[in-house]
Amino acid sequence: MARSRRSSGNRRKNKKHGTARVWLWLTAAALLFVIYFSYRIFRPNTYPFQEKTYFYIPTGSTYADVLKGLKQQHIVRNVKDFDWLARKLGYPHHVHPGRYAINPGMSNLQLVHILYSGKQAPVRLVITRLRTKADLIRLVSHHLEADSLSMATLLSDEIYLRQYGLDTNTALCAIIPNTYFFFWNTSAEGFFKRMMQAYNRFWDSTRLEEAQKLGLTPQEVIILASIVEEETNHNAEKPLIASVYLNRLRKGMRLAADPTVKFALGDFSIRRIYNKYTLVRSPYNTYLYKGLPPGPICTPSPATIDAVLHAPQTDYLYFCARADFSGSHVFASTYAEHLKNARKYQAALDSLHIQ
Repeated sequence: MARSRRSSGNRRKNKKHGTARVWLWLTAAALLFVIYFSYRIFRPNTYPFQEKTYFYIPTGSTYADVLKGLKQQHIVRNVKDFDWLARKLGYPHHVHPGRYAINPGMSNLQLVHILYSGKQAPVRLVITRLRTKADLIRLVSHHLEADSLSMATLLSDEIYLRQYGLDTNTALCAIIPNTYFFFWNTSAEGFFKRMMQAYNRFWDSTRLEEAQKLGLTPQEVIILASIVEEETNHNAEKPLIASVYLNRLRKGMRLAADPTVKFALGDFSIRRIYNKYTLVRSPYNTYLYKGLPPGPICTPSPATIDAVLHAPQTDYLYFCARADFSGSHVFASTYAEHLKNARKYQAALDSLHIQ
């Protein structure tokens, strides 16, 4: 009987030990399972970039395009791990185009979360002085998804521009230099609408009233400001230069502005305006044609536009660059006085053999 009891006790002990071993193996397997999938989910999977980089998903992209882009743009190390988690979380049905900031060492979970949510990194677009529509097209197509063809088509579409009171000559009047933030996948039309919103905010009731007092429309103010912008970088002189051109307009004189000749010729490197240049047949040549040119010759800064709106009352009709090449100007009320100033400047150019 004693031996039987000992045998029964051993069996119970062995059974307990066996059960414990099974649970131990199951726990270990579960732990390995958790570690394995946690590794796939949370481990760093983007390349160790030196700094933040950006992943671009063009408009109309499919999930297959995203996977291809992750490879081609060298964003992730293991695309299969990303694909596994992305499918588990349903990302293939929520692909959003755009530009996404990717930090070095991001996990698959972090990457899927950013792409799934569509949280784009805005593009900082700094617009300064642009001389031609081609300059604007290059700037936009370089920073945004809108390509050069779509931008060129929009800026040459008279019917589209007419809804904003613009035409192909005055289209650049819509561009007020400033710093703007856009989503990368902004279209050409989306970009232009945003510019018109900024334009309408800029032309508030106060500025509209100031333009009306000058007898000019906002577009005419911008066209005149574009000439002033090209004449000088000295902000303090801009109101005086504006007063010269306003006086000429009131008297029915030709503006005879050198920058308009350069624009008509398409050569902005010219240092001296010879008589032969002033004969170019172009509506932008204010030596030949009275009044303002049909459109701006650059995108003037807000400060220059305000310089035109706040131009002082003067009797100046002429101005000429100073002979010391300081970049500033000397102003005159009579043509005889102006000729004296001009001869000094021309003599200075001759002394340096500047053509």
